[in-house]
Amino acid sequence: MTSQIRAHTKRWGNSIGLLIPKDIVEKENIKENQNINIIIVRDSSEVFDKTFGILKGKLKKTAQQMKDEARKDLYGH
Repeated sequence: MTSQIRAHTKRWGNSIGLLIPKDIVEKENIKENQNINIIIVRDSSEVFDKTFGILKGKLKKTAQQMKDEARKDLYGH
């Protein structure tokens, strides 16, 4: 089974910990001392900034101008 949750990190000694909500623990039948796999994906706004931030200041057209050009190419107006 696979579940997706949004979690907030917290300091736990010298480590960072995550709490898994009770409903997910029950749904996934997670037990104490059991190994599980976690896929880490940063907040989408941070991913977007890192991915598209590299283009900042390098594009000669605004996003609106590019949208207008794409619309013109697609729809002919």
